[in-house]
Amino acid sequence: MPENHPRTPEPRPDGASGTPASQDREAAAPTDDRAAPAETRSAAKAAGKESGGQLFAWLKEIATVVVIAVVLSFLIKTFLFRAFFIPSESMVSTLDVDDRIFVNLLVPEPFSLSRGDIVVFRDTKGWLPPVEQKEQGPFTWVQDGLTFVGLLPDNSEQHLVKRVIGLPGDHVVCCDAGGKLTINGTAIDESYVNPAEVPQVRNFDVVVPEGKVWVMGDNRNHSADSRAHMDSDGGFIDLDDLEGKAAVIAWPLSRVTTLDNYPDVFRDVPAAP
Repeated sequence: MPENHPRTPEPRPDGASGTPASQDREAAAPTDDRAAPAETRSAAKAAGKESGGQLFAWLKEIATVVVIAVVLSFLIKTFLFRAFFIPSESMVSTLDVDDRIFVNLLVPEPFSLSRGDIVVFRDTKGWLPPVEQKEQGPFTWVQDGLTFVGLLPDNSEQHLVKRVIGLPGDHVVCCDAGGKLTINGTAIDESYVNPAEVPQVRNFDVVVPEGKVWVMGDNRNHSADSRAHMDSDGGFIDLDDLEGKAAVIAWPLSRVTTLDNYPDVFRDVPAAP
């Protein structure tokens, strides 16, 4: 009975080993346990870089939006509209204390001013008492900066808001036999005056000079307007001191509305002589 000896592979004619190629590869392949952790670290590092890049891109986008918003707000505040708040009761009930309003800076130039317009003007005549220097807080500069670019209303308390009654050349008189104000000889029914009180009669007879206007508050008994300052430049306001025409109440939300200049009240008033 023949012996069972392991068979020795016969050499192949081409001189190659008789061992299967797959076995050769397995035998020749080195085993390095450090390869997998290295690949994991590389992948984690790449993922971290990608995440950091996305965060930077997001922050960059947010910063761009903020800068654009600030620039637009500054341009709007400089050339179109500006926000103010109402500190007194002189314009009740049209405007209440602490109302926030937007003022159209395009009036009186390039758009013309009309009788009945509500205007905000700088106090260059000394109508207001001197303002005490406010104590500077740690975030005062933030408020000042937001006010400067137009994101907060101006609360410097160096502006006034009144209604235009007389334009340059107008002859304004208080009052006729019926207790009504007259402009260029025509009596007007002032439907915007605060109805809660009967206005006290304060006699005056003025002709508005060129380049100036005569202004009065809607809350007549509580308004230190042109009538109260006739000893200072006749009580007139320079057109150059006007910031613009109040266009809308923007805050509080319950009072949001456009502001009327009551054209019907002045419709029959003739032009200045």
